[in-house]
Amino acid sequence: MSRDALVFYSDFDDAGAWKKMLTSELPDLDFRNDVAAGDLADVRYALVWKPPAGFFARFPNLAMVTNLGAGVDSLVGRDDLPDVPITRLSDTGMVSLMTSYVMFSVIRYARDIHLFERAQRRREWHYVHPRALAAIKVGVLGLGELGAPAAKALAGLGFNVRGWSRSPKSIEGVRCSAGLETLDGFLADTEILVVMLPLTPETRSLLDNRRLSLLPHAAKLINASRGAVVDEAALIAALQSGQIAEATLDVFTVEPLPADHAFWGMENVLITPHLASITVPEAAAREVAESIRRVRAGLAPLHLIDARRGY
Repeated sequence: MSRDALVFYSDFDDAGAWKKMLTSELPDLDFRNDVAAGDLADVRYALVWKPPAGFFARFPNLAMVTNLGAGVDSLVGRDDLPDVPITRLSDTGMVSLMTSYVMFSVIRYARDIHLFERAQRRREWHYVHPRALAAIKVGVLGLGELGAPAAKALAGLGFNVRGWSRSPKSIEGVRCSAGLETLDGFLADTEILVVMLPLTPETRSLLDNRRLSLLPHAAKLINASRGAVVDEAALIAALQSGQIAEATLDVFTVEPLPADHAFWGMENVLITPHLASITVPEAAAREVAESIRRVRAGLAPLHLIDARRGY
């Protein structure tokens, strides 16, 4: 007798951990990380991260797709994906990891740690008098499920925080603005810019040469969202000219970052391999299981995304 099957695909996530957690929540679920295993008609759920072209076409009874992460740009606009609910993960572990990454990155610049790292390599005692955190203007570009908690945490430390989003938001301690008409002013008043936007047709290359030039001279940039939100050629030019003094980059247009990319050789760029926020199965599996229960009952799953908007 056949039973509901879930197909798992990811080059980065631990299939064994996901199987253990999901089958403990749903003992009757047939968890498959071999895409071709069993009757493909039994597959009703897919838990995936950047599946290859044509991946979904083989499953005629697909009822829900869950993305292994917050950004769902790789699932939008595909020609192999039927009209089924697409959900994203939204667990507390992801939020905590992202918030800790953003706080680390901002504090590293605010406390001049990057300068002390270089001084150490020179064996030089280099004193820089600290600035009051309230005098440092931090801008969080994108106030969604991950951006809003990061902005609130930075404000809680005492930074002068402002946030920008597509639609109006209200966050304690954060001066919020919304809409493209306010973006230029937001950038012009930001010393440390934290990019937290999803990748959509509207946000692709949003931070181009013109907008990067609006930042105060020698601003710092942190990108923990999607590489293509920032025009990489424009960012390289801004880093070379000093318009952008420093950058911390967790995401890139092409990943892994090619060995011959200019970023590797830039002393004023800190590179991390797309790990600012990862999915923790122990926490997220409960939400995936609950969404499956809802779909089985004819209800909408948790954390639906709007495919037209891309988030």
